[in-house]
Amino acid sequence: MQKLNFPAYSFRFKNSENKVAIFDEIRKKFIILTPEEWVRQHTVQFLLQEKKYPKSYLNVEKLIKVNDLQKRYDVVVFQPDGSIFLLIECKAPEVKITQDTFDQIARYNLKLNAQYLMVTNGLNHYFCQMNFEKEAYVFLKELPNFSNQ
Repeated sequence: MQKLNFPAYSFRFKNSENKVAIFDEIRKKFIILTPEEWVRQHTVQFLLQEKKYPKSYLNVEKLIKVNDLQKRYDVVVFQPDGSIFLLIECKAPEVKITQDTFDQIARYNLKLNAQYLMVTNGLNHYFCQMNFEKEAYVFLKELPNFSNQ
């Protein structure tokens, strides 16, 4: 797999039906390793190891309903009160991050109301903080670290 713009992390792999699978410690199972999954697993480790978010606050690949359509978010980080702190959209490294990508995560966030957004293809990472009053997002240099407020 391609080297990504994240620190080096160690992962567990296994071969499954002639395909490589990577262990997802949030879902507690092996997932077929695709380029997007490679980015997702690096993002999860980034949140756990660099940003110190508790593992129990993370959720990966869950269905949500957006405008009567079934959609699936990549990663969310909850707050202790159950509200969503951070919504993350992962793309494969060869997928360019465009306005369409931000429109996609913004549509998801109309339903989820996360305070922060992250969009990444593993090479480029974009971080935003929501301004709900102005219905806009402000780009940030990085995500806040976890703090037990």
